[in-house]
Amino acid sequence: MRPPSAGWKHGGVVERVVEVARRLAEEVLLPDAEAVDAADRVPGAHLAALDAAGITGLAARGPSLEVRVDVTAALAGGCLATAFVWLQHQGALGPVAAAPGPVSAFAPDLAAGRIRAGVVITAVHGPDPLRLSGPPAARRLNGSARWVSAWGLADVFRIAAVDEDGSVVTLLADVGPGMRAEPAGLVAANASGTVTLAFDDVPVAEERIIERVRPESWAAADAAGLAGNGALALGVAGRAAVALRSDALVSAVAAARGALLAADVAALPAARAACSALAVRAASALAVHDGGSGVLRGSRSDRLLREAHLLLGFGSRPAIRAALLDRLGA
Repeated sequence: MRPPSAGWKHGGVVERVVEVARRLAEEVLLPDAEAVDAADRVPGAHLAALDAAGITGLAARGPSLEVRVDVTAALAGGCLATAFVWLQHQGALGPVAAAPGPVSAFAPDLAAGRIRAGVVITAVHGPDPLRLSGPPAARRLNGSARWVSAWGLADVFRIAAVDEDGSVVTLLADVGPGMRAEPAGLVAANASGTVTLAFDDVPVAEERIIERVRPESWAAADAAGLAGNGALALGVAGRAAVALRSDALVSAVAAARGALLAADVAALPAARAACSALAVRAASALAVHDGGSGVLRGSRSDRLLREAHLLLGFGSRPAIRAALLDRLGA
C-alpha cells in the first residue's frame, strides 16, 4: 500500500500537510475503513503511510490549531481508528519535542515513527488518580487509567500522574513489566487498541520526566486544549455529508469547524458539543438515505453511526456533556 506521491515535508510549508492528509485519507485509509472496523489492530500499512507522508511528525513542527484540526478531521474521515492512534501519538510527540530535558532526545524517533507512542493523561482526575512516588532514583508509578489507546502498537506512553506534593508530573514510560491491559470493547474504532491500563510499581527514571506543574496549571491547559478532539467528530460528519452529496450538511460542517477554531476557553465546550451532535445528525441522515443496506452490520452507515456514537463520549468533560445534553433536549 503506497502513500500519496506528493509530500509536504519536502516543501517545508506546514499548511500543505492538510492537502496531503486529505489525499492519503481518500487513497489509503478510506478503502480499508470497513475492514479496519472489523479488525483488532490498525494496519501497519496505515501507520507506514503516515510516516512516509511526514504526517507522523506533525506535532514536532509546531502547527497552528487550524492545521491540527484539519489534518485530524481528514484522517478521521478516512479511518477513525487510525486517526485515534495518530492523535495519541501527537499528544506524546509535541510535549517531548518541546521538553527542556534529556527526554527530548526521543523526539526524532517519535517524529519518524521509529518509536510509536500513546498517552495516559486523564487519570489525574477524581479521588484515586494515577500516582508517582518515591525518591528520584527509585520513582514508581501506581494506579490505573481508562481509555488508553494504541495498546499493542505503542512502544512508549506519555503519562500524567500526581506526585507526593500534589503536582502533576508528565513522563515518558516504556511499555513493559508492571503494565496490565484490559480491552475496552468500544462500539467503534476497536482497532485503536483502547484499554484500561493498570500500573503496578512501574519504574520511572528521572531523565524521563517531561514536565512538573501545579494542578491548577494542568487544569487550565487541559481546558484550553480540547479543540483537537472535536476535529474527529468533524471528520465523521464530513464523510457522511460527502457521501450524501448534501450541500446543507457540508455547510454545517464548515460552520462547526469555524466555531471550533474561533472558540475561547469559555465557548469551547459548546463548540465541541456542536461537532459531536453534527456527527450524529449527518451519520443518521446517511443511514436514512442508505435504507435497508444501512442496517447491515459492517456497512458504511453502520460504521459511521457507531463512530458518531463513540465520539459523543470520547475526550469529553462535564461541560461538554452538559452542552450536548442541552442540544439533545435532555
